[in-house]
Amino acid sequence: MGIYDRDYYRREGPSFLGSIAERGKVCKWLIVINAVVFVLQLITLNRDPLGTSEGEVTRMLWLDPDLVLHGQVWRLLTHAFLHDYNSWAHILVNMVVLWWFGSEVEEIYGSKEFLALYLVAAVVAGVVQMLSVLPMPGHHVGLGASGAISAVAVIFACHYPYRQVLLFFIIPMPMWLMVALFVGQDLLTFLLKIPTNIGVGAHLGGALFGFLYYKLHWRVLNLWPDFKSWRKRRVRPQLRLYREDEPPAPAPVAVTAPANTDLDEHLEAKLDAVLEKMSQVGKENLTDSERQILLTASEIYRKKRT
Repeated sequence: MGIYDRDYYRREGPSFLGSIAERGKVCKWLIVINAVVFVLQLITLNRDPLGTSEGEVTRMLWLDPDLVLHGQVWRLLTHAFLHDYNSWAHILVNMVVLWWFGSEVEEIYGSKEFLALYLVAAVVAGVVQMLSVLPMPGHHVGLGASGAISAVAVIFACHYPYRQVLLFFIIPMPMWLMVALFVGQDLLTFLLKIPTNIGVGAHLGGALFGFLYYKLHWRVLNLWPDFKSWRKRRVRPQLRLYREDEPPAPAPVAVTAPANTDLDEHLEAKLDAVLEKMSQVGKENLTDSERQILLTASEIYRKKRT
């Protein structure tokens, strides 16, 4: 198959509305889940004559350091799907920012890797927030997706530092500057111990994870073992039986492989994926391993031409 026969080199493609529908699938699901949980928070609110207190869903999922230390570790993740039911702006701003930046980050890394990095960022943000409030007097709880979204925003800023954005939907500035302003504000609040009801620890933890993820070329899915290949090795027969009266096997005859097998099917499939990603996000956004695939394939094509 020639390179210009590949799908991403053809002029025809999905319509504008079709491309929007296909974009950011994981982001859409995350937004839906956050919205559903927020509705459940409102439904289960405990209302009394003196005011409104948190409901059962909120108490069951929010980040309570004391309960986490007693074994309820799921709260390190579930807090990222809760929002302040006293202010609709909390969930609206978070979900808008998640869509703006997350949908493009998802296109760069793929849906599975984006979901993995988002969930890990939420846990890291929860851990840092818990560690930051443990030395403080009193009982502190936390909720909100801001920590995970901070990681996504930092990764987006690393890829597109000079993309123009609107601060508070009004003031235009490059993306790197806006992220630096918010991270700097959280860092000053944390270092100066300024009283606040904002989880600056979660913000800083998520931002740090996003920065390290980009700079160190982390890939969350690469940390998981390949269970499929392990299972294939397990099902292979461990012993082979031979009979003494079997006739000797014929001597193997060397067969010269045709020239077009230099580029094997596995490398061809990897090259397809790399070229498709490069057509979407540019060569500068390829990882080191993807660049190596391009280099290997180009060497094989050059040898074939000579």
